[in-house]
Amino acid sequence: MKQTVETDIPDWGSFGKPLFDNPEARALSRVGVVDVGSNSVRMVIFDGAARSPAYFYNEKVMCELGAGLSETGRLNPRGRVRALAALRRFRRLADDLGLPGLHVVATAAVREAKDGPDFCDEVKSETGLTVAVIDGGEEARLSAQGVLLGWPGAYGLICDIGGSSMELAEIGDGDVGRRVTSPLGPLKLRDIKGGRRARKAQIKATMEELRGEMGKQRDRLFLVGGSWRAFARLDMLRRGYPLNVLHEYRMTTKQVHQTIKFIEKGDPDEMRSLAGVSSSRMALIPYAMDVLARLIRTFKPKDIAISSYGIREGLLYEQMPQMLRDRDPLIEASRFSEAKDARLPGFGKHLYDFVMPLFKSAPETRVRLVKAACLLHDVSWRAHPDYRAEVCFDYVTRANLGGLKHSERVFIGLALQHRYRNKREGNRFEPLYKLLDEKDQRQAEILGKAMRFGAMLWMQNDAPMGTLRFYPKKRQLDLLLPKAARPLFNEVAEARLTSLANALRSDTRVILRD
Repeated sequence: MKQTVETDIPDWGSFGKPLFDNPEARALSRVGVVDVGSNSVRMVIFDGAARSPAYFYNEKVMCELGAGLSETGRLNPRGRVRALAALRRFRRLADDLGLPGLHVVATAAVREAKDGPDFCDEVKSETGLTVAVIDGGEEARLSAQGVLLGWPGAYGLICDIGGSSMELAEIGDGDVGRRVTSPLGPLKLRDIKGGRRARKAQIKATMEELRGEMGKQRDRLFLVGGSWRAFARLDMLRRGYPLNVLHEYRMTTKQVHQTIKFIEKGDPDEMRSLAGVSSSRMALIPYAMDVLARLIRTFKPKDIAISSYGIREGLLYEQMPQMLRDRDPLIEASRFSEAKDARLPGFGKHLYDFVMPLFKSAPETRVRLVKAACLLHDVSWRAHPDYRAEVCFDYVTRANLGGLKHSERVFIGLALQHRYRNKREGNRFEPLYKLLDEKDQRQAEILGKAMRFGAMLWMQNDAPMGTLRFYPKKRQLDLLLPKAARPLFNEVAEARLTSLANALRSDTRVILRD
């Protein structure tokens, strides 16, 4: 059978021709960045579909460079030693992996410390790496760009909290607007004398100044940074939330206040263990949650979302050509997965064309999920047949895919589960179904069974595979079957067509065409 790659077939209308094999995108397929923060030093190597990159390598060392900075004006001596050791290791790893270089940036602790320039000189001497020390406004801009990497159409207020600073930036229409930095990092707040009362007074005064600079910001609040992610894990623990994925996790202001009370009354060690939060991060939660409480009281956001993307992803976004920035990260990542892992790359487009008559009135938000599911329908074929349905569901709900709400992850996962199995009951994923209402569960089932049937008519990409026509008011589903495809329509295919018709609560008929 002739293999046809997706770049050889017509594009997908408004989603355009795939770009992951474009020379400008290929140049971004292996990019290494290092973030020298006040609390941690982390290296990330991005790989894969440039618009929605995979994390080829991700390592963090908790150095606490900014610990004690408020009192001494200098970097934490022990943290400095640890940070230098981490950077030596990261440089060696980059060399061994053949990376052309590492993009290294340092934030609040290094830029504020008296010995910050000396530290950068030592890093250069020991490792050959040049540390770019960025100011607060640039830190805010890069963090906001990281959010735009995952949410191209995002709007609202970005809040990135590090160890020694907190940055705010506004985004809308794909651009970064006003931005500001502040000293509201947990390591600095920890050094304030006078206990929690004095700390909260300082937070309140600073937040009033920030509101004066940023103005009203009552859209979505995007939280970036390790302390916010740790807080979200504790919120998940309190709520018994079924999907342990932080990116795009949503909270209301009411839930935030409930979790603050939950933390104040609970045993820190027990909560830390149950939520999977490190002891060093848990120690900073009391300071971060006081900032968050005042932040939402000051700006009154309509809702709150956790972003796993921040300054490191912003550095990658900085290097992207505009044509790549404008693409949907979900679709680009799904195309990349199909090209890499499917048995017949390019068939996903034909499968999409085949099932779309069932979703003619669907909004664009649903259409993009249908496209993604069709592209991903065959990427888990190497799994054991008895477990393909579970592997598909597990992959989509937990994969590093941008531009996906948790409910949308479950929708695609459920559709792919039905691609391989008629029933969805009786497995370990049932608690996640509650993230979808009954109507959406049924729509996912219809999509999955349509893909399951369409895969039975699998032929070469340029061969006719039949056409579906659906008449919702008449409750009638027709299959128009061309002569070339008739040998594929056996009793198994007929049973799958009947299963699809049952999901649609419709009658079915097969119309043979010459």
